[in-house]
Amino acid sequence: MTGPVDTSPFARPAPPTAGSWRDAAGEASTPTTAAGASGQRLVVDRIRCDGFGMCAELLPEVIELDDWGYPIVAAGDVPDELIDHARRAVAVCPVLALRLAAGPRATMPATPAHAPVGARRGG
Repeated sequence: MTGPVDTSPFARPAPPTAGSWRDAAGEASTPTTAAGASGQRLVVDRIRCDGFGMCAELLPEVIELDDWGYPIVAAGDVPDELIDHARRAVAVCPVLALRLAAGPRATMPATPAHAPVGARRGG
């Protein structure tokens, strides 16, 4: 006869607390980036990342791990008080999948740059 099965290693992680960059309902909140923002943001190369999770251990205020151990980076700039920790997280990544980038995030244009399908060009 077997006893109850211990599934604790397979249990889902606890939901983020209200103090994290995701609130208790799971809605992403935008971190404050006004005063004290470094002007640098963290970028993850998702192809290169192997999900070691060392970045989230060093910088839990900005990086959270998904269910498979891959990083989810909070939107916005890294706060000034955490920039040294961010640099350390970049340096310790064993596959060099994390980097600091300056400037705003690239976005897709709202409208396509080409003519719609079936439209004729002049001529």
